[in-house]
Amino acid sequence: MITRRTLLKTSAATGLTIAAGGLAAPAIAQGAKIKLGYVSPQSGPLAAFAEADNFILSNFGATEVAKNFEVIVKDSQSNPNRAAEVAKELIIDDEVDMILVASTPETTNPVATTAEAEGVPVISTIAPWQPWFIGQQGNPGAPDSWQPFDYAYHFFWGLEDVISVFTAMWAQLDTNKQVGGLFPNDGDGNAWGDANVGFPPVLEKLGYGLVDPGRYQNLTDDFSAQINAFKQGNVEIVTGVPIPPDFTTFWNQAKQQGFTPKAASIGKAILFPQAVEALGDAGNNLSSEVWWSPSHPFKSSLNGLSSGEVAAAYTESTGKQWTQPIGFVHALFELATDVMGRVSDAGDGDAVAEAIAASNLQTVVGPVAFDGKGLPPFAAKNICKTPLVGGQWRLKDGGGYDLVIVDNSDQPSIPTAGTMQPIG
Repeated sequence: MITRRTLLKTSAATGLTIAAGGLAAPAIAQGAKIKLGYVSPQSGPLAAFAEADNFILSNFGATEVAKNFEVIVKDSQSNPNRAAEVAKELIIDDEVDMILVASTPETTNPVATTAEAEGVPVISTIAPWQPWFIGQQGNPGAPDSWQPFDYAYHFFWGLEDVISVFTAMWAQLDTNKQVGGLFPNDGDGNAWGDANVGFPPVLEKLGYGLVDPGRYQNLTDDFSAQINAFKQGNVEIVTGVPIPPDFTTFWNQAKQQGFTPKAASIGKAILFPQAVEALGDAGNNLSSEVWWSPSHPFKSSLNGLSSGEVAAAYTESTGKQWTQPIGFVHALFELATDVMGRVSDAGDGDAVAEAIAASNLQTVVGPVAFDGKGLPPFAAKNICKTPLVGGQWRLKDGGGYDLVIVDNSDQPSIPTAGTMQPIG
């Protein structure tokens, strides 16, 4: 297949300009800007993931190196089909040199798959690596058939990390070890509930029982079947990966139906302060994974700001509480800048992909290097794992919530600020 990228490689004139600060800024033609496409769910049920996008983009625009770049932003509308469409627009109409994409497999996967097929380098984040890598394979159920990617790279944690964090938090409580699974019928839910790579085999090994009522459709308005199953199974711990509006529905109905577990460790849905605040006082002591926070001991390679300083700048700029995607979307632009500073032709997709693979960058979310560390061989080429700890939402005296890190078993360099407390 002759892709747009192949065509450009044979016809484009190459050149090199030098940015202020000594960064090599390659371009297809002398003086042209490097085109970056950026895709995220700025509207729809996943919009909370993109809440900080404007802040991050304006901060990137204020850096010295930004004058070498043109960033074209697209909204996936929280829809996988739309995500694929805008990726194609970026490649065919805008002729971008690289695509950056963030936030859940429903956004990252269709964009990465489209870019890979067209030979355009793509860096993605904010999706556990298993649903990202396995979910893009032609036959996800046949590991022998899985193939690495040539142009698609991803940095984030994996299911093994979130399972380790959640079970470490539960071990701080006195429970009957009966877990209820709230797994939607989407990329994340199917991976989390998978009998081979998800929660079930690890929970069994650690002596936990799992009540799994089966997959439900996103934007479900009645969770009575799940709640009844959990009550009948004497569930004291709930886990899962619902989208934000679905967990609000589930938790409110659980309260109405008299179901209050000792722990609810929920991925995705309660990452954001506004999602927990929507529950009123009922959000107290809900727990989740923490991929980035002001107390993470890392600095930005773009502006030298610490995690705490980046979070504070966001609050000062917007008046809003920090959220976890800030760090990872910021790191996307750190990585793009670093990669493009190490190639002589931004239009050479093969060279850019090689530069991504050779990355070794200290970012605001930690080190990013595609060196295979902590990964099975099949994923070693395309994935970089990032640190993960566990946190619990605590109701503040004046209203609102703080996210308190309560488990750092796997990442002792990230400090805790409390211990796990039961709900209720």
